[in-house]
Amino acid sequence: MDLFSLDNLLTLAMLILLQAVLGFDNLLYVAIESKRAPAEHQKRVRQLGIGLAIVLRIILLFVVTQAISLFQNSLFAVRLKGIAEGDFSGHSLIVLFGGGFIIYTALKEIMHMLAIKDIEHEGEGDRKSVASVITAIVLMNLVFSFDSILSAIALTNVFMVMAIAIIVSGVLMIVMADSVAEFLKKNRMYEVLGLFVLFIVGILLVSEGGHLAHIKLLGYPVEAMSKSTFYFVLIVLIIVEVVQSRYQKRLMAMQEKEA
Repeated sequence: MDLFSLDNLLTLAMLILLQAVLGFDNLLYVAIESKRAPAEHQKRVRQLGIGLAIVLRIILLFVVTQAISLFQNSLFAVRLKGIAEGDFSGHSLIVLFGGGFIIYTALKEIMHMLAIKDIEHEGEGDRKSVASVITAIVLMNLVFSFDSILSAIALTNVFMVMAIAIIVSGVLMIVMADSVAEFLKKNRMYEVLGLFVLFIVGILLVSEGGHLAHIKLLGYPVEAMSKSTFYFVLIVLIIVEVVQSRYQKRLMAMQEKEA
């Protein structure tokens, strides 16, 4: 099939848009996790982490296209009648693990923010090595990319179209990563919003993994959170944050006038 046919070009544009939308939470994770590296290496960590993730995404894309049934087939089942039931595949385990890890990361960061005593030197005693931060970024990139790869396979069977979409979206992430990280650094109040967005992303992934594994807890099936519900909650969170920050500025201005 001609790579530059109209059908392939339209599919490529759709895939790039899809990767960009699905990559927002990934970009947020990269910006927050890169803070754990020494300050002078944070930019290089973001670039190298995303760059390595692009290469591994293409490798994962090749593996998935060649052996997609292995990811969908059942690996093991749990049968505790009335308590917990599930039929776990490779796909469901990856999504469940990724979602659980994101929830853990978001909660850990939120608790850390509540516990700090010196905001000016926050995080200085909690640094990680460059290698460990890059590893975390690459691994979570792969978790985030799994569903986007499956979505890409559903849209086209042309490997080069999918690979180009991954490369283009990865380059966009590298370009935007510094801007997102700098924005969070200058507007610390929005870092809390970012962490709660990550927390909801974790819940989204865990619910999706539970649905894929047909998990039942106490007889009730785990249902996947719909993408429309996720985006609705995201919009509400952003609106609440914007309104609250503006109201807080007005209160501070009134207090300064009264003083």
